[in-house]
Amino acid sequence: MHQALQPSGEDTPGDGFARYLLSCDMVSASDLLDARAVQSRSRRTLDRILISEGHVSSQDMARALSRYHGLPRADLLNNPPDPALVGAIPLRLCLNRSVLPWKMRGDTLCIIASHLDDFTHVLSIMGDDAPKAELAIAPACEIQAALAQTHRDTLTQQASARVPEAESCRTWQSSGRRRLALTLLGVATLLALTVLQPAYMFAALALWATFTLIVAAALRLSAYLAHMSAPDPTAAQATDPAPAPLPATGPPQNHSRSTQPLPLPRVSMLVPLFKETEIASHLVARLSRLTYPKPLLDVVLVLEENDHLTRDTIAACTLPPWMRVVKVPEGAPKTKPRAMNYALDFCDGEIIGIWDAEDAPDPDQITRMVERFQQVPDDVVCLQGVLDYYNSQQNWLSRCFTIEYAAWFRLMLPGMSRLGLAIPLGGTTLFFRRAALEELGGWDAHNVTEDADLGFRLARHGYRTEVISTTTSEEANCRVWPWVRQRSRWLKGYMVTYLVHMRNPLRFYRQMGALRFWGFQAHFITALSQFILAPFLWSFWLVLLGLPHPFDPLFPRELLLSFGLLFLMIEVISILINATAVSGPKHRHLLLWVPTMHFYYPLGAIAAYKALYELVALPFYWDKTQHGHSLANRATGPPNTGPANAATAIAAAPTAAPAEGLVFHTTRVELEPGHERL
Repeated sequence: MHQALQPSGEDTPGDGFARYLLSCDMVSASDLLDARAVQSRSRRTLDRILISEGHVSSQDMARALSRYHGLPRADLLNNPPDPALVGAIPLRLCLNRSVLPWKMRGDTLCIIASHLDDFTHVLSIMGDDAPKAELAIAPACEIQAALAQTHRDTLTQQASARVPEAESCRTWQSSGRRRLALTLLGVATLLALTVLQPAYMFAALALWATFTLIVAAALRLSAYLAHMSAPDPTAAQATDPAPAPLPATGPPQNHSRSTQPLPLPRVSMLVPLFKETEIASHLVARLSRLTYPKPLLDVVLVLEENDHLTRDTIAACTLPPWMRVVKVPEGAPKTKPRAMNYALDFCDGEIIGIWDAEDAPDPDQITRMVERFQQVPDDVVCLQGVLDYYNSQQNWLSRCFTIEYAAWFRLMLPGMSRLGLAIPLGGTTLFFRRAALEELGGWDAHNVTEDADLGFRLARHGYRTEVISTTTSEEANCRVWPWVRQRSRWLKGYMVTYLVHMRNPLRFYRQMGALRFWGFQAHFITALSQFILAPFLWSFWLVLLGLPHPFDPLFPRELLLSFGLLFLMIEVISILINATAVSGPKHRHLLLWVPTMHFYYPLGAIAAYKALYELVALPFYWDKTQHGHSLANRATGPPNTGPANAATAIAAAPTAAPAEGLVFHTTRVELEPGHERL
């Protein structure tokens, strides 16, 4: 058993440690007042708040805690941990609480932590398995760096295989030859049928394309009507009474019956970067405009270990204390989801969010997301924000890209959600309850559309996603070939996601239920069929133009004309939806460009054929999209109009009053006489 730990009479946030910091001239009285205001609405300790606000460095705070509590200050650089103690404490627990088993002194295990609370929490979690232990102090950044080095191989392997095999595509690595053989057989069969019965093959493919077009149009129209006929549940947030915040720890609770305000949650934002030298230098300025209290914000820049260009760019920036870097060790596959899997354990938030490198989120976005999590039922574990583009006027392609995404995020996704369908997630502006994300194993590191895959994994395990009307601005892909490459990656990921979830159709049906299952089929099959078989649909324009058509020997001209008019009607529906999506003041300049979308979608057919090839030959290849092409045409954004400091931000946060009776407890650990700095 570990040593008995007696509560200190001068617990943080007690006056004792605050007076000590003042006496050492480490902080000013006004800094302490601001920190106490934050503390009244959160479970952050005084030392962590002061570090996050930049009032005290983590190194100085570690020395102060060491001296105040009479604990040794560990020097991990010159005295690394004993490799024999790797398994003394579960790795996940070490990462989540920033603790490290360091040395054995006789029969006593010396554990390094950045705070006494973490030390006592770990021992309490271990229960009867906890060793006799003593504490040494070091900054959390040093502890996590040591954990990353000590457990490098384990963490690298886990990042690639967090998702259970039954729900991952990583098993495809061993089936390359079989996949190639089946593909060649299928292509040979298709060619043979085309040679033997070309008219009937053309008819079969064209009729299937027509059927999927009708299904896709019905799905889009249903989602459109569902969205237009129902009020936005997030629109009234500004006037609704403030709900009770999420609890800081433990599983999600039903807050609808809660009457006591609870502390604001800690939010960790993952920002993966890879070869982003053009965009990385603008990132800090954009994220600095966030109004969520900085002591409750943990922005993690996820960099690849061997991406020296991006690392050097970030190193040249002055990162605020609430922003840090996690380096992902070299490994396979080199994908965004693998990088996020690795970084997930190094986060300390109860809510995990994702932004891309080029993102410029609304300043109040995190506050809106936290507020909405407090209102929704327990099974809503993911909130998806709206994506928009800040270079929509750069050229025709960026205009069309903006129109497409306005329709998708502002109309289609909210409408599908209100119809009760599962929705594919976007790759950014996502916020998760951490417990559910870890339960599902994070992201499939081998799936190049890990976002869409995760959306349906959430659904099949009984969870729901909601779309929130808060916006993140991104850079629209404004060059043709990069657009094709990006879209081909998305379509390949759609193909992979469909095949993975349909491995066991009966099990998938039981998990999803009839509505979500058939909604999944309608969305994926129609999306893929429309792109792949687009040339067959284009042929019906020949009928409308009075030109000969390959179906003339098989069908009456009147029937073919009916098909042509059907396509024309669906085109009108598409124009209506797109025009509605951009009818607001921000996008009204795009209305004249909506009819030109007819010439935009054919680019997707090229991307689909590239995706088909890569599905067979390179299923895990991540075709990187390079960002930063529009930076010369825009500023980094408007100045920050949010609260000037954390105390003001706290005052503007969702709940109006601090939790009553909120007391923080730390412990003083009794060390044997004669212990000195280790």
